[in-house]
Amino acid sequence: MECVDSGTAASRGGEDSSRGTAELTKGNSGDHHVGYSRPATPSTPAPSKTNLQNSAAGSYSSFCGITGSTGSSALAPAAPSAGGGPIAGPASYRDHNEQSNSGEWDLKKWNEERERDRETWINDPEWLRVESWIDEHPNFCLDYFLRKATRQMVDAWLVSHSLPSGGSGAASGGSTETESGSSSSGQQQQPGGSGKTSSGMATPVRKISAHEFERGGLLRPLISNVDGTLTFISPTTSEETHALINHSIKPFRRNRNELKSLDEKELIFELVKDICNDLDVRSLCHKILQNVSILTKADRCSLFLVQGERGSESRCLVSKLFDVCSQSTLKEMEKKDEIRIPWGSGIVGYVAQSGEPVNIPDAYKDERFNHDVDVMTGYHTRSMLCLPIKDSNNEVIGVAQVINKQGDNEATFTIHDSRVFAGYLQFCGIGLKNAQLYERSQLEIKRNQVLLDLARMIFEEQSTLEIMVYRILTHTQSLIQCQRCQVLLVHEASKGTFSRVFDFEASDLSGEDPEGSGTSPKESRFPVNAGITSYVAATAETVNITDAYMDPRFDPSVDEGTDFVHKTVLCMPIKNSEGSIIGVIQLVNKFNNLPFTKNDENFVEAFSIFCGMGINNTNMYEKAIVAMAKQRVTLEVLSYHATAPAEDATKLKKAIIPSAKAYRLHDYRFNDFSLEDEETLKACLRMFIDLDLIGRFHINYEVLCRWLLSVKKNYRNVTYHNWRHAFNVAQMMFAIVTGTQWWKVLGEIEVLSLIMACLCHDLDHRGTNNSFQVKASSPLAQLYTTSTMERHHFDQCLMILNSQGCQILGNVSSEEYEKIVKVLEEAILSTDLAVYFGKRGAFFQLVATRSYDWWQESHRELLRGMMMTACDVAAITKPWEVQWKVADLVANEFFEQGDIERTELKITPIDMMNREKKDQLPAMQVGFIDSICLPVYDAFSAVDEKLTPLLDGVHSNRKNWQALAESYNKRLQDQKEAMQEQKRKLDHQQSATQQPQQRNGQISPVEA
Repeated sequence: MECVDSGTAASRGGEDSSRGTAELTKGNSGDHHVGYSRPATPSTPAPSKTNLQNSAAGSYSSFCGITGSTGSSALAPAAPSAGGGPIAGPASYRDHNEQSNSGEWDLKKWNEERERDRETWINDPEWLRVESWIDEHPNFCLDYFLRKATRQMVDAWLVSHSLPSGGSGAASGGSTETESGSSSSGQQQQPGGSGKTSSGMATPVRKISAHEFERGGLLRPLISNVDGTLTFISPTTSEETHALINHSIKPFRRNRNELKSLDEKELIFELVKDICNDLDVRSLCHKILQNVSILTKADRCSLFLVQGERGSESRCLVSKLFDVCSQSTLKEMEKKDEIRIPWGSGIVGYVAQSGEPVNIPDAYKDERFNHDVDVMTGYHTRSMLCLPIKDSNNEVIGVAQVINKQGDNEATFTIHDSRVFAGYLQFCGIGLKNAQLYERSQLEIKRNQVLLDLARMIFEEQSTLEIMVYRILTHTQSLIQCQRCQVLLVHEASKGTFSRVFDFEASDLSGEDPEGSGTSPKESRFPVNAGITSYVAATAETVNITDAYMDPRFDPSVDEGTDFVHKTVLCMPIKNSEGSIIGVIQLVNKFNNLPFTKNDENFVEAFSIFCGMGINNTNMYEKAIVAMAKQRVTLEVLSYHATAPAEDATKLKKAIIPSAKAYRLHDYRFNDFSLEDEETLKACLRMFIDLDLIGRFHINYEVLCRWLLSVKKNYRNVTYHNWRHAFNVAQMMFAIVTGTQWWKVLGEIEVLSLIMACLCHDLDHRGTNNSFQVKASSPLAQLYTTSTMERHHFDQCLMILNSQGCQILGNVSSEEYEKIVKVLEEAILSTDLAVYFGKRGAFFQLVATRSYDWWQESHRELLRGMMMTACDVAAITKPWEVQWKVADLVANEFFEQGDIERTELKITPIDMMNREKKDQLPAMQVGFIDSICLPVYDAFSAVDEKLTPLLDGVHSNRKNWQALAESYNKRLQDQKEAMQEQKRKLDHQQSATQQPQQRNGQISPVEA
């Protein structure tokens, strides 16, 4: 087909591309179609009154398919004779009982026969005269109908006068091609065309676009799962669909010759009757255009309907039917693509905007007409008449256009044509408005079916959040037809940020992405446009942007370095049942460069409601699973640990607590080797006393003693991460906050939280790290996906704090308690080196630029995190004797984990855990110092010179480890050289013994 752009179409009132040259150039031919009959020939004799009555009865009986009262054949008229005998009826109606033996009426077959025989009726003058006689004798018709009509005939009549004809094959049981070309019937295969069922979950695929609800036409939103699960929307039988939706049983219409023979009033009356009972928009538009061609004697007709809200930028005119001629059928017209004319553009746009008719005698003399249309199509446009179609409120709802008055080349549309045209369009406006209202009601039913199916699919599978979001994304993308779709979940603690971002692209469903799993969405694959998404999350407003680069909230940097360009964006909030915002859904770039419409907003809004409930339910389900896992872990822990006895707390309470100076608690070089366990508890009490934490927070002294004993008891007897390590970390924290006077900056709440965090940061440590928990698939790894052991330590800390007799925070206010717990959690999680690496860059930048302000909460949070790391690895700053012993303990614990991995998990441990490579410990220590320790102590030395001794200790120990590493390397080199020397000697001896053998029996003359 030849095509022209929408601008060209607008220039001729919307005559666009879907019309081929052959279609445009063909004129009225002698072919006939339903509703158009040729005139009776003069040679046909007029029937007598008696024969006409008999013929009428037989014709009506044959038309309705009525059998005689005795069960014999219907009154089928015989062939006409010279004497005016009966008229021949269709043989297929002789015995309808043959089709009713099963007790069911074969409506589809009957309709097919009726349509085939109608072609005979409308072309036979005798049948037309019989029908005319029946029309003139309504009493006879009614009496015969009451006596002979069956229940099926009555039902068929009711159906034909109440339901519109549908243009959807989906509704009729066939395969409907949507705009994207996907069939809406049958079972959907998996992406990539595979017929295999999916593993893990069944992902339903929606085969209808939201655009169908804008375009019109009752497409049935069929949904099927890739595993064959059927939708709850029950399919109709072929008979029901054929009768109810396709509207096969249509009221019989006068033929065109009969209509032309009527006067103006009778003609308009007949045409109004013709459209009054039709509620399908496309069928109604086709009737209107055919009738308009009769009224105005036009060669071509087109009809455009208004789409979009008043004042909106997307308001336009859409061609429901384009270039209808006398021989065009509705089926042919429906194959043409829709044409969109911008509001106010061209002749059609002008008529719609102004509401005034336009009569152009010579199109080539009007500046709004585009001559290129005729050049491209081969059709010559002469005259043109365009009128608005208005509803009962005088609002323009469409534009009707007729082209080329039939007759000679000079014929034009007259004022009379315009007046008759306008009078008819008044009725058409009312009919169209009613049809549109009916169509909207039907579309609302379909919309509800779509949402009900969505609700079913969301709520039938809520095992994990990933599966839930994947279902949401696939159905949203498939329905709205866009390139990308994102669901961003709002962080509970900080509403301005997102905790998780799920991405989905159209290619993910089609199987074009080889890495797509088909069971879960990708996370953080595409850059997040924080300006728009954060705005929606904060304000709960809907953002619909037709040009992203023209909106100040859009950040163009998200497209830099990619082949993707943001054009249109639709972003809406996702709320839970309480109305709180839990996330944001964002759609990017609707297909075919279309903007997101109000219809899309309505769908996404409804989606977001279901999604909010689904996500909330999934979160609750996951929390229940976590609670069960936590219960198992807690039972496991409680089976090993118990709260310290009250007698031990009373004994510790009565003990004399030496001073901090006696314990050397302010000394950065402190070590606990000379202290007994009881002395370490007394030293902890001294820290609380000197920091005035007991009096400030009204801590019961005996409760504090029991809490310390319980904390100590909840440390396992592992090689390194035991109570002694926790005590040393707390001592270093005490020395730093007192030596630098940072307790004045941090405040009492944060100092208390840090001391408690140091004492509790390795509670219930099992001697294995986070990586081991994941490899072993331990309950802890199932319970905590990130910072596994650190989160377990924090939960153990809370468990002890809430245990009877250990509630040291029992006298603080609720606000203080929340603050203490928050800082406590941040501090313990900061001991995870993965968290340290994530935060240290920002901290080092503040220190390097000296732009830190410890009165800012964010800066102080970074400081607390780095302090926890500095205290956790502080053994590297101790004197060499202490450092060597501690390093040996750490190495032995690592080797024990490596042994378990080798024997139980059957994997080779990494070098750090591999006992077979223990000689490489000095080199590994140097690497640990360079990558982790030196940077943090160097930064603290820059912040406060009083912490320089820590940095000096690190440098000193590094030299010792470096010397050991070099010594080890030298020994390796010496051993290598010794082996090489030994090999040379062996080679020399072998060559010496082989020489005489080579000269065996061969004496030289000199030797002789």
